[in-house]
Amino acid sequence: MNALPFNNSSSRRRVLACLCLLCALTAYFSQDALGQRRRARRPRPSATPAPPTQPARTPAPEEFERLAAEAAAAREGDRADEAIAAYRKALAVRPQWAEGWWYLATLYYDRDNYKEAADAFRQTVRLQPKAGAGWAMLGLCEFQLARYDEALNHIQQGRRLGVADNVELTRVMRYHEGLLSILKGDFERGQQTLGTLSYEGLKSEDLIIALGLATLRIGLTPKQIDLNYRDRDLIRRAGLAEHFAAQKNMSDAQREYDLLARDHAKVANVQYAYGRFMLANRDEDAALAAFLRELENWPKHVLARCQIAHIKLQRKDIQGGLPYAEEAVRQAPRLPLAHYLLGRLLLEAGQNDRAIQSLETAARMVPDEAKTYFALARAYTRAKRKADADRARETFTRLSKEATRNDGSALPDDTAAPEKPPER
Repeated sequence: MNALPFNNSSSRRRVLACLCLLCALTAYFSQDALGQRRRARRPRPSATPAPPTQPARTPAPEEFERLAAEAAAAREGDRADEAIAAYRKALAVRPQWAEGWWYLATLYYDRDNYKEAADAFRQTVRLQPKAGAGWAMLGLCEFQLARYDEALNHIQQGRRLGVADNVELTRVMRYHEGLLSILKGDFERGQQTLGTLSYEGLKSEDLIIALGLATLRIGLTPKQIDLNYRDRDLIRRAGLAEHFAAQKNMSDAQREYDLLARDHAKVANVQYAYGRFMLANRDEDAALAAFLRELENWPKHVLARCQIAHIKLQRKDIQGGLPYAEEAVRQAPRLPLAHYLLGRLLLEAGQNDRAIQSLETAARMVPDEAKTYFALARAYTRAKRKADADRARETFTRLSKEATRNDGSALPDDTAAPEKPPER
């Protein structure tokens, strides 16, 4: 199987930098037809005046060309120090030189100087805001600097803009996006994102560990799970089970999950992960039993309660599900899923006023979740609140279309705030 370049070796970074460079240059030179016609009639962007904060000067074309040639020769000769110095001098003469900022940034990135690299990539995206590779590389630098919110935003911006046909960079972006989701506590999204890499046949130790962290809901990165980490074997086993599941290798996934649930029966989130796997395989009875075992081990496991309430709602066991949803709301009043499930159960139980209250709470917490408004439309209709029901239906229709375009949901069935595994 192919392995992703997730380690920090210099050779891996050079491969990534070269891949990114191909993508960035493609984006740099592949502008729309209007832009091409405009460039045909005007000088290259280097003629753009320097920002007001830069000292005003008249660039000498021959000076810039000499420095640019020296920088390129040093870079191609693998003389990084000389190349960096030459690029900085050339950029002092021509600060609007996007290609120069890109090369300077990749040189810094290759030397693990992520702060300087991020500063240079920031100049690159300022000058070429529609080139996705620049945003992606900026996000990767910010990840290394532990600026996680900025990193996620910029990696997602790079993915939206696209990085041409650079498959390797796309995979590295998705890997880091998965890690950032884990660090945010959005474990399901992280597991889904990382699982797409497994589905494509990729496998590396970091990917397996990352999947294990997502599966067991542990907000760390693979780098922190070194060989001496106490639960490394447990995390790796969970990751391997989910790796097989993501590959649709269900026989191996079933075997690994069965062994995991047997050997670590009382470890936090193991039975919950097993239950989710069984639920995905349409074995509700086994899933329900696993979620109940999780609650026996950890009575404050709110998501296990939500899963039980959801299964009972699906089975029309309303009175059986209500206590679990009510306790979930009591334990986690800021969890939108708990309010949503309680509202759904109350609606089916005929307690319309309470149902509306719970569903409205869920809608305030997550205002862009379509299914909440579908339930609200039903509740408002029963309460003969026609105007409110019409608005809820309109919102449901609009959000459903947006979710289809974005291929995502704002309120997955088991989303929660970041959590730490209980102490054993």
